[in-house]
Amino acid sequence: MELRDGQVAVVTGAASGIGLAMARRFAAEGLAVVLGDVEEAPLAKAAEELMAEGAQILARTVDVSDAGSVRAFADAAYETFGAVHVLCNNAGVGSGAEGRMWEHEPNDWKWAFAVNVWGVFHGIQAFVPRMLAGGGPGHVVNTSSGDGGIAPLPTASVYAVTKSAVVTMTESLYAHLKAERAAVGASVLFPGPHMLRTGLWESHRNRPERYAKQRPRKTPYRSLDQWESAMKEAGHEVAFTPVEEVAGHVVDGIRADRFWMLPASEHSDRQIRARSQSMLERANPSYLESFILD
Repeated sequence: MELRDGQVAVVTGAASGIGLAMARRFAAEGLAVVLGDVEEAPLAKAAEELMAEGAQILARTVDVSDAGSVRAFADAAYETFGAVHVLCNNAGVGSGAEGRMWEHEPNDWKWAFAVNVWGVFHGIQAFVPRMLAGGGPGHVVNTSSGDGGIAPLPTASVYAVTKSAVVTMTESLYAHLKAERAAVGASVLFPGPHMLRTGLWESHRNRPERYAKQRPRKTPYRSLDQWESAMKEAGHEVAFTPVEEVAGHVVDGIRADRFWMLPASEHSDRQIRARSQSMLERANPSYLESFILD
């Protein structure tokens, strides 16, 4: 798909991190950008910064876990610009779950699924029919993660399960769009190949009361800086991928109509090979041994 002036991109989770980087890159390509986020103040700040750079921006608070909120968000985008050409379902949260899977609180699962899975579906349902009705080219990008989307991450199983679901949802969307012979494409994004500095580590700041934890945490939440410091003290240097690099990968992928927005990484390739080989050989998942022995 060609990206050009006059087109419109929609990005959720756009107040910071990957979402803001994508919004800024789309604006640099000449697109008008609709920013959606659940945090009102950071969203307003992001919109102000982008408009100061000359971008054409519409910002709306949206709770992607709520279908009505996403429909109102889509209505605002179409009422303002009349069309949407790129949809990035990017909003996501960590679950805050602790311990073994059978020790997790149901609300940890409910909240993560509400945002990471239902949020993507709500975006698809609210925007894709209108994108198809427009008849022109378009593209949907759904943000997954290597943690779950490529291989299980048992130490963050709730998050990993949701991100695995996003991959299958996007594969299904791709097949449905092809069956319709639509001019709208679909891609699944795996941000990376290294760690990213995003607000995902502090997802709990936006956890709604309806999904509140029902018992105190055994350990305090740890910020990214605290985790990085702990890794360094243990002798492990952590590599980070700039969010701007991820945004560039998205733009390049849309232009190339690339389904797998998966940056080159020998680590990811090893994970994919190991998991695939285990399935082909009907063998037990030995690639999980490092977690099993943890």
